[in-house]
Amino acid sequence: MARLRDHYHNHVVGELMKRFNYKNIMQVPRIEKVVVNMGLGEATQNPKVIDAAVEDLTLITGQKPVVTRAKRSIAQFRVRQGMPIGAMVTLRGERMYHFLDKLMNVALPRVRDFRGVSPRAFDGRGNYTLGLREQLIFPEIDYDKVDKIRGLEVVIVTTAKTDEEARALLSLMGMPFRQA
Repeated sequence: MARLRDHYHNHVVGELMKRFNYKNIMQVPRIEKVVVNMGLGEATQNPKVIDAAVEDLTLITGQKPVVTRAKRSIAQFRVRQGMPIGAMVTLRGERMYHFLDKLMNVALPRVRDFRGVSPRAFDGRGNYTLGLREQLIFPEIDYDKVDKIRGLEVVIVTTAKTDEEARALLSLMGMPFRQA
């Protein structure tokens, strides 16, 4: 049973209904999915990089990632159409709540000089994007087995209509936002 999901149903829903005067419980915003993406530009020179990234993402999320491929050729970057250039995972349901719980309570506090995540990384439609500089902040990654430090993006897709509703949802869920 996901601790974060229980927290959402027992505490967050009631608080959001009061704060935004929702008439129906179905109006309350919820987290729809979490997409974890790792862009690998160096994969054009070294195809083995993809395997290491796939292994890291599998350990971090508990789900096998999809290898993303270039949509079109770009000569300046030496990329041809169809070349593998990244890996991504879409998490929903139980795995999504488990990953978010681990991200907010274990991984983010391990970031050096952490003061909170930016409250301005919303896209205008209630979705939040968080960029992480290294995969080492996750406890599953063994420091000795890492060949290269890679960054990753975490996109949290919500059903919120506005950024204000999404910010309230995520902060009540426990996202450590920086004070503006």
